[in-house]
Amino acid sequence: MENIAIFASGNGTNAQALMDYFSTHSSARIALLVSNKSQAYALKRAQMQNIPTALISRTTPTGDLITTLHAHNVRWIILAGYLALIPSELITIFSRHIINLHPALLPKYGGKGMYGDHVHKAVLAAGETRSGITIHYVNEQYDSGAIIFQASCPVLTEDTPDTLAARIHQLEHQYLPLITDLLISKLG
Repeated sequence: MENIAIFASGNGTNAQALMDYFSTHSSARIALLVSNKSQAYALKRAQMQNIPTALISRTTPTGDLITTLHAHNVRWIILAGYLALIPSELITIFSRHIINLHPALLPKYGGKGMYGDHVHKAVLAAGETRSGITIHYVNEQYDSGAIIFQASCPVLTEDTPDTLAARIHQLEHQYLPLITDLLISKLG
């Protein structure tokens, strides 16, 4: 059984999609949800499904986080709306086993501060005709790891950040669990 940790900072709809998908999976399961925000609803979502949680802060030693991940036999880390840079020590230990979901077609609209509505507003301001999601490996820089998968949707002339976000969320919920499953099956 492959154990997965989800890292989430907010509402946790993508974390929920992962928890639902892997709840009856035969070879992988969500073993832990980690958050850096005590008010993140993602923590409550995990607790409602009896998934252990861990709250960390900027001052949490990386070694303590690694110990927690090892205690839960975590082999994969999925960033699903996690708004902090991953420590390089963690990237080394979990090499090619940390992936991130980004709400745009990278390499455009990525980097520090580019999350949620910030991304959708930038896409609309630039007059893009397509947007989408990118699932990529995590490295030491925001949104610059090797791309694993992208899916796109049209940007409509009448779109607002909220209407565009709704279509992006559909892609996220559809593809993040599936691509995670495919990666785990392929790379184990």
